[in-house]
Amino acid sequence: MKHIRPTALALALAGAFAAPGAMAQSNEELLKELKALRDRVTELEKKLAAPTEPKWGMTPEQVQEFNRVAVKTEALEDQLESQGYKGLKVSGYIEPVFVYNQRQDRAGFQFLNQQADGYYYDTSFMGSASIDFTKEVEGGTIFKLTLTPNRGVGAAIDGASIVQEATVSIPLQSLQTRLVIGQIPDWSGYEYQQPTLNPFTSHNLLYDFTLPVGYTGIGLSHTEGKWWLRGAIANVNATMRGPGEKSPSLVYRVDYSKGEFDGWGFAGLHGKAPNFNTGYNTMAHLLEVDGYYIRGDWTLQGQVSYGTQKDGAITPAADGSWRDSRWWGVSGLAGYMVTPRLQALARADYIQNKANGGGLFAYNGYTTVDEETGELVYGNDDRNGIGPDLNGDLNRGANRYALTLGLKYAYDISTTFKVEYRLDGADRSVFWDVADGAYKKNNSMLAASAVVAF
Repeated sequence: MKHIRPTALALALAGAFAAPGAMAQSNEELLKELKALRDRVTELEKKLAAPTEPKWGMTPEQVQEFNRVAVKTEALEDQLESQGYKGLKVSGYIEPVFVYNQRQDRAGFQFLNQQADGYYYDTSFMGSASIDFTKEVEGGTIFKLTLTPNRGVGAAIDGASIVQEATVSIPLQSLQTRLVIGQIPDWSGYEYQQPTLNPFTSHNLLYDFTLPVGYTGIGLSHTEGKWWLRGAIANVNATMRGPGEKSPSLVYRVDYSKGEFDGWGFAGLHGKAPNFNTGYNTMAHLLEVDGYYIRGDWTLQGQVSYGTQKDGAITPAADGSWRDSRWWGVSGLAGYMVTPRLQALARADYIQNKANGGGLFAYNGYTTVDEETGELVYGNDDRNGIGPDLNGDLNRGANRYALTLGLKYAYDISTTFKVEYRLDGADRSVFWDVADGAYKKNNSMLAASAVVAF
């Protein structure tokens, strides 16, 4: 608001026309009055221009304490920044697991167990502990280091590394377009590796047997409205290339969030990947489409996958040459919130894998050559149920299915309890029963876990 300040002239005019009696005053008296008015106006203008003391609403002691706290806060902020803690976020979880496996004839707890003996659906990434360090610096660059001993991406790749993810994300002109470099966990499918995001304790068949574990390389990530696009040139399931290996793979994923409740995505891989038949990487092509619908108490998710790998079949041809593996599969999950904390879950999976004795992504190398006789010794993965019936047609692999029923209960904001029953089966006798030494067509598993996160 603008203030109206009376000037000497305005006051003089007002005085002159105030009343008819004013004309009778002498010039000397009029000059005295004008001078007095001018002096008063000058005094008022000085007061208006002078700064006023703020009214704090606090006592002087409280003002002093407030100033002390402000100085201390600024000092702490400077200290955090100088020590590298500014923009740093630390999070993590632990997941002790109990597992009963019928054909393996075992029951007990598993937690942080070694993964060097191989990847199986009854161990997978279950029983893990993880800590994540994420730091964002000025300019928007994000550093991320996630450590997951024994049960993470690094352990699955080489059996020893504790690194789940180690990436740096550098913005290119905008925060929506980023250059990503390092070790990147696989982004395919509707299911997540982390137990904090996976509603079940175990994973679906497509997750376990048809997808990569992780990538080491360089890529781009771009978000635009409802779209999220990612792509990379990378090693697949390997932190470095061996002698004679020069060709990286192209991997990519596109996500579209249609609305608040639903969306879809698809991912692909084209390039050379580990092959335990040949001992060197061979060309593989993977494609998958997934989607979700979440509305009210219902959660629906699904995935369709297709893949092939050169020289990746479990059973070689009659002349001993390796044949290509080929498969397709589907997985679907339904969840219903019985109460705000309790969710009932059901998941069904199927993989068609009969071609050339079977063989899935990097699941080969079971048929060997006898060093003494030079004859082929046929084999299969009798714990995961992959490959042919060794007492039947060796050229036909087993088609696999799994049905999982479970409950998930959110005890509090950081603790979740899970329990599930899982029935795995095949159309061939490919599950080795360690108790009686016979092959069976199915296997039962019971799993329970507690996930505590911060």
